[in-house]
Amino acid sequence: MADDLMAPGDLVMFIDSKQRRYMVKLAEGHSFHLHTGIIEHDSVIGLEPGVTVRTSGGSRLLAVRPTLSDYILKMPRGAQVIYPKDLGPIIMLADIEPGMRVLEAGLGSGALSLTLLRAIGSEGSLVTYEMRDDHAARGLKNIADFLGCTPINHEVRIGDICDGIDSNDFDRIVLDLPDPWGALPAITPGLRPGGIVLCYLPTVPQVSQVVEALRDHGFGMVESVEILARSWHVEGMSVRPEHRMVGHTGFLVSARRLAGEVD
Repeated sequence: MADDLMAPGDLVMFIDSKQRRYMVKLAEGHSFHLHTGIIEHDSVIGLEPGVTVRTSGGSRLLAVRPTLSDYILKMPRGAQVIYPKDLGPIIMLADIEPGMRVLEAGLGSGALSLTLLRAIGSEGSLVTYEMRDDHAARGLKNIADFLGCTPINHEVRIGDICDGIDSNDFDRIVLDLPDPWGALPAITPGLRPGGIVLCYLPTVPQVSQVVEALRDHGFGMVESVEILARSWHVEGMSVRPEHRMVGHTGFLVSARRLAGEVD
């Protein structure tokens, strides 16, 4: 998204003096109400991102375009989202790049799908399996609200991925499922040899079970990691870790599909 002038339909993040963040979609004639006053949308439309505006009560707010990370943390949720601290490593561990054909399950609130769509670009394609209609509806709306449209390279299929897939040319597969080992018989033939599967899992027993299942299904180079993120307070000579940090959210288990031994 280019940092041109803010326009109707754009998402804007207002940040106050205490670093509280408010995400708003601009619309002509509308206003945003908060405890320090009112901001008329028309007073923001046409301004450059990064400008400081005032509420009717005189308080200053910084107005910027939300990053994907900002949006994921603020967007409406139908299901728990994967946090930004894990989404970045997912892209790296699965080695997802522009133009790839990626399979995902499930859609949830759309955080992972948005991240994958950005990584594969307009030349890539994403197929997502989701079992629940309500999750699919929420996730697709969140995706469209952030991108400003429904991406034509994203196909959502309502159903259980364990029942089988009808393609066999995926470069990468990313699973956000409680029991991804159950999907391996269905998805393994659809992943190209040398391709990577990545599973997001919240508990240690799940990690243990999926690692054994991956090995049983011909995968190698299995790696399990946990990402911890700790912010630091830096103000003058006061440099220390923040009192709160984002600890455990989930484990990332990645593996490559092996092609077998050559005689």
